[in-house]
Amino acid sequence: MESLLSVENLTIYYWTLRGYVHAVEDISFSLDKGDTLGLAGESGCGKTTAMLGILRLLPYNATIKGKIIFEGKNLLEIPIDIFRKEIRWKKIATVFQGAMNSLHPTMKIGDQITEAIMLHEKIGKKEAWERAQKLLDLVGVKAERADRYPHELSGGLKQRTMIAMSLACNPTLIIADEPTTALDVIVEAQVLKVMKELQEKLQLTMIFVTHDLSLIAETCNKVAIMYAGKIVEVGDVVAVYKEPLHPYTQKLLAAFPSILGRKTELVSIPGFPPDLLYPPSGCRFHPRCDYAMEICKKEEPQTISDGKRLVACHLHTKGGK
Repeated sequence: MESLLSVENLTIYYWTLRGYVHAVEDISFSLDKGDTLGLAGESGCGKTTAMLGILRLLPYNATIKGKIIFEGKNLLEIPIDIFRKEIRWKKIATVFQGAMNSLHPTMKIGDQITEAIMLHEKIGKKEAWERAQKLLDLVGVKAERADRYPHELSGGLKQRTMIAMSLACNPTLIIADEPTTALDVIVEAQVLKVMKELQEKLQLTMIFVTHDLSLIAETCNKVAIMYAGKIVEVGDVVAVYKEPLHPYTQKLLAAFPSILGRKTELVSIPGFPPDLLYPPSGCRFHPRCDYAMEICKKEEPQTISDGKRLVACHLHTKGGK
């Protein structure tokens, strides 16, 4: 069966006065219909840039290469005016990072959702407004709040409104970039519950970009770990969490506390992610890795498969044995 989304060798550079920032380099992953992928890693590792590349919302100084195959078509080859009209928001929608600040402060929330519907579908304002009210009901905001302005809503309700807006045109794929940022634990749990219920009810395909590994465990069936612009491990979320193969994945999971497990001292990852203007040679994680070998400093590891997942590490290749 053909994947709904297939990202192949995606590379994104940003040009700056100091040189090129290697924000995303040669990443590949795929999603079948109904999958939920969690994309995790430290800040600055390229997660948001990769998602902006899929949405074609990169700034003017970005260069993008590779293929983004969605429903059998390469999104990078579609003229931008057609992409805006037929793909973005209609088939691929997003909940932006800092979603609580993404709503227009001088427009009623119902009007903002209505505008998105009318831009992409040939329907009247009355019908679009009724649909906006139903969407607000669906996410637990309530239809009567459609006449409210963003400042009249709590942080959790704003976040739910953004989720309703992402559903406005019945998209096939939703990208949620840090959807629970700046929410307290109780509101975060409520928002996650809404998103999980919507995913099951509407059979949505989703990508969650997050630092929160517990969020991925709760909502996703696949996980991809990014470090310094590269994907280092991809696989089934249970398999990766139970037996992580890449040293970076192991460190990330060890740095996260367990509620049920034995109380132990949390493990930290020494050092900092590299400057992507001048990324290190070989494996980009080798300056911080406990298992770094000579080959790690010189040669970039190939991505290999064990049948269940993909991993890019010399410990799991012939060169590292």
